[in-house]
Amino acid sequence: MRWRVRFVCLLMAVSIWIAVSQTVCGQSPMFNQRDDKYRVLGLKRAKEAYEVARAEFDRQKELFDRKLISSVELDRARNVFADAEVNYQQSLLAVIFEQQYVSVTSAVKYYDSDGQRRVRLTLSNMSSGSAEAQKLVHLDDPIFRSLQPDIINNIYVSLLNDDRAIISQPYEAKISELRFGEPHTIDFAILEDLDAVTVSVIYGSGTERMIKIYLQKDSTVNKVAVNSEQFSQEVELGRSATFDLNLELFSGRANTFGLEVVGLSPEISRLFRDSSSQARLSQVRFSEATRSKKASLEVSLPDRPSDAVVIDKTISFFVLVIPTDKVETIRRFANQEWTTEELQKLDVGFVRLDLVPRGKGRLLVKATQLYYAIEDDEQATVTLDLVNEGSDRLDNISLQLDLPLNWTKQIVPTAVPSISVGVDAIVRLTIAPPQDVAPGKYDVRVRSTAMSNGQPVIGEDKTITIEVLPGSNLIGTTLLVLVIVGLVAGLVVFGIRLSRK
Repeated sequence: MRWRVRFVCLLMAVSIWIAVSQTVCGQSPMFNQRDDKYRVLGLKRAKEAYEVARAEFDRQKELFDRKLISSVELDRARNVFADAEVNYQQSLLAVIFEQQYVSVTSAVKYYDSDGQRRVRLTLSNMSSGSAEAQKLVHLDDPIFRSLQPDIINNIYVSLLNDDRAIISQPYEAKISELRFGEPHTIDFAILEDLDAVTVSVIYGSGTERMIKIYLQKDSTVNKVAVNSEQFSQEVELGRSATFDLNLELFSGRANTFGLEVVGLSPEISRLFRDSSSQARLSQVRFSEATRSKKASLEVSLPDRPSDAVVIDKTISFFVLVIPTDKVETIRRFANQEWTTEELQKLDVGFVRLDLVPRGKGRLLVKATQLYYAIEDDEQATVTLDLVNEGSDRLDNISLQLDLPLNWTKQIVPTAVPSISVGVDAIVRLTIAPPQDVAPGKYDVRVRSTAMSNGQPVIGEDKTITIEVLPGSNLIGTTLLVLVIVGLVAGLVVFGIRLSRK
């Protein structure tokens, strides 16, 4: 009787196992060719097969514990359950990783306290696969939680220019994990000044996104960043220096700003101009399409040094780009001394510029007479007065004479070591013609050169005209006198004889 009961139970177990196998393998196959295209539906199919296989394994285990089936049947049920579990996990991973999505939430360009351009980049986990998977899988499912569908791991981010060269510093930043609903912000320094960059994002199983974005301006800042490539210049007294100004709007509120110079002496004139039209400026206006402008500052020094303008002493001043509501307040104190710390407290855009006044001597050659008439056996003595009418000392002053052929010269002194500002020096020239010189006018050009502050100085050329007069014949003159005396004497004798008759 017992063996009949056991036989019946064994038949029932085999029948149940066959039915479950048909259900799992036939009605809910492990793979469907459309599952790759419709991964969420494939996940649903795999989940149902997993639940059926788990329930059947639990029943088989209960039968085995009651010794109604053998271990072979239990192992078969375990294998079916294991395959269903693996298929379910694979389908779940396919949905999770297919729907992983990293989005750039914001990218704000700004200047730090050192004037370096930076970008504050915010990334978010926008994965929709997590939400869809949760509709099919209970949130507390251990398999679902072990896969962490709401977390994207190992995200690598960098900023590129149009040539795909990395311009961010650091070159590549890593986010270890990015949770759904928890944005992550990375702060980059940028090595190239651009308004639009390409964000490279690599995550998941090698997914790569290249997103070209326009950099935002910080809406909490009401400022224009200003810088100059020619921030330090040297200029001679009486001359002008031009500083280029690059203006970039970092404001989400105002678009009109005033231009002002502070820390510069009133005797130094200053003038803002538009770089393209050369029109005079006192304010600049930005638009949505134009968030950067170019301008220039022209600074002119007086002709002479003073207490405020000292040769070779650096003059430091600041160019300010001020919101219109602060212009009048700052202009009242434009001539006072300002420090970087004080300007930072004003929360305005500014740049420090340096101007080094340089002096340069100016050589003036004066002569009381430039025309001389001499005999062929005489020489011309010329006196020249060398005057320094510049703003710095003249050194190594020398004269060069362009003489006619075979003429000779003598310069005393041959060179003047130096002439201070406003001081003069006397130089005498002795110019002699050759013995067989023909009568006529001859020109002698005098050229003058010097050095001032390491730069050559050329004085005004002078031209001296020397006329050689025709020479007299002593013998001819004597014979002529004798002939005249003889004629007069003959006339007197003739007259006396005529009167006696």
